[in-house]
Amino acid sequence: MTDAAQRRIVALRAAIEHHDYRYHVLDDPEIPDAEYDRLMVELRELEARHPELVTPDSPTQRVGAAPLDTFGEVVHRVPMLSLDNGFSADDARAFDRRARERLGEVDGAIDYAAEPKLDGLAISITYEKGVLAQASTRGDGTRGEDVTANIRAIRGVPLRLRGAAPALLEVRGEVFMPVKGFERMNAALAARGEKTFVNPRNAAAGAVRQLDPRVTASRPLAFFCYGVGTIADSALAQWRRYSELLGSLRDLGLRTCPESTVVAGVDGCLAFYERIGHARAKLAYQIDGVVYKVDRRDWQERLGFAARAPRWALAHKFPADEVETAVTAVEFQVGRTGAVTPVARLRPVFVGGVTVSNATLHNMDEVARKDVRVGDTVVIRRAGDVIPEVVRVRAELRPPGTHPVALPTHCPVCGSPVVREEGEAVARCTGGFRCQAQRREALRHFASRRALDIDGLGERIIDQLVAADRVRSPADLYTLTKDELAALERMGDKSAQNLVDAIAASRETTLPRLLLGLGIREVGEATALALARHFGDIGALMDADEAQIRGVPDVGPVVAAHVAQFFADSANRELIDALRRHGMHWPVVVERAADAPLAGLTFVLTGRLASVTREEAGAALAALGAKVAGSVSKKTNFVVAGEEAGGKLDKARALGVAVIDEAALTKILADRRRPRT
Repeated sequence: MTDAAQRRIVALRAAIEHHDYRYHVLDDPEIPDAEYDRLMVELRELEARHPELVTPDSPTQRVGAAPLDTFGEVVHRVPMLSLDNGFSADDARAFDRRARERLGEVDGAIDYAAEPKLDGLAISITYEKGVLAQASTRGDGTRGEDVTANIRAIRGVPLRLRGAAPALLEVRGEVFMPVKGFERMNAALAARGEKTFVNPRNAAAGAVRQLDPRVTASRPLAFFCYGVGTIADSALAQWRRYSELLGSLRDLGLRTCPESTVVAGVDGCLAFYERIGHARAKLAYQIDGVVYKVDRRDWQERLGFAARAPRWALAHKFPADEVETAVTAVEFQVGRTGAVTPVARLRPVFVGGVTVSNATLHNMDEVARKDVRVGDTVVIRRAGDVIPEVVRVRAELRPPGTHPVALPTHCPVCGSPVVREEGEAVARCTGGFRCQAQRREALRHFASRRALDIDGLGERIIDQLVAADRVRSPADLYTLTKDELAALERMGDKSAQNLVDAIAASRETTLPRLLLGLGIREVGEATALALARHFGDIGALMDADEAQIRGVPDVGPVVAAHVAQFFADSANRELIDALRRHGMHWPVVVERAADAPLAGLTFVLTGRLASVTREEAGAALAALGAKVAGSVSKKTNFVVAGEEAGGKLDKARALGVAVIDEAALTKILADRRRPRT
């Protein structure tokens, strides 16, 4: 009977996968829902009688995982980049002009793959030998959250690919909630007296980030793929045109956007933009613009990347929605660096898919320029469909008796004086860590992923610790006990122990992470890394004067002044000492001796490295005395070119700079000797 059961199970799975493909990918079902359900019921019953025949890729196993405590982290094999935005026809024409100039001689118009810009959640799905192995969110582009169990629960995502699947295929796409499904779900929630969702995007994002995949499975989610990351052992890796790649993905059983097409030149792009814009309200899914991608792969590779976005693609956004509402108050918020920011409190109004009740006014110069006053009728727009902003004041509707908004003389949180330095638009609270608002934001920054990466130390916990005056500086985090944390609101013993462990783990860090976490004004990741490479250890940086700091490559006078002022403050120096007393440590970054193996050589890293990150490779080179620069010049000795290297590689070739690959870099680091020029 087992052989017969196995044959029937195989047949049922094949039939269900076929009908899933017809329904979700081709949108052309062959059987009614009742017949599909009958097949699924029969399969479940057979598998229940023969559990030894159940496999992870069975259609019955979409929801089988237990609820999670938290999401794991996934490092993307290929970074998930964002796209440059355009907001006008001129922006699209400029994009096309830049592409043509960089490509040189182009015979006729460039072919662009054009597709709607889905308003959902970007997801990467990895298939190994055709079977879904892992799924993750975009996150910061380099690292995302592991949401495999939830993505498996989405019916439109195949658990097993059709046909001859690659040994490894990483698919990129968008999880979204179709409009009709969203409306049905909200109606059902309202009927039960439960809270409804504001828009499909929020509903989709919330569903994917549920710790219980059964909740995800109950939501009407869909998935469109629009690209790939890594492909191994397959002819698919040799795709020549993006439009052909989408066809190959459809053949594998992956759904793509049915409105995707190929157009000729920028005029074709703008015609597609107009057509999709007119059809927007009738589409089955929400979009916030369209995307143009150079169709030819060899041209994509020649165009390369700029910063964190490809030069061969543009997101042409639709105009932001604008509505009118009233300003009920202007309040002032205090940020991590003490910046006192005016915020307009508004009569709640629905715009761009969300209810908006406040909007930033940026700074007092902006308040004066727009002359925003309490009682005014203002036009509100969600810039880029995200950040609410005051576009203009309807001065003709202004009621009598209004007054210009004045900058407070003292901090609304701690009462410390508010100062505005000459030449700066931003006013600041002088309270430092004495100000609870600054302390809260500083602690959030200190614990953030790119700084000390203290998992579990979120806003709710920080707010409670600051309100109780238990944590007055980052150093106090390392004195917290499990019992103290467990006593906080909505914290159990297990969560408290996890947080204690995460805080303990953060004691072992790197100098760039520490410098970033300290929250020095104008010091981001790149500057923190440059300072660490130049000074090697924090003691040398603390003892440096402003002129010495200004001598660091890529550090300008304004940043140098902020860094020098930070370490001139005795409270900040005491913070460093306290962190060390509590066990925080980091390796020295630079071997500064003149006879260091790579002293006097300048390297530039470009493209994606397989074995290490560029940051890790740069730190390793700097530890051997090399200078690692961000741009190529005649003074550059070596350019290390990884996969998908862009403009830096082109410039190196034009200047005659030596180009080495990752294997050569690995040998240099292993041998610890000066490479021969």
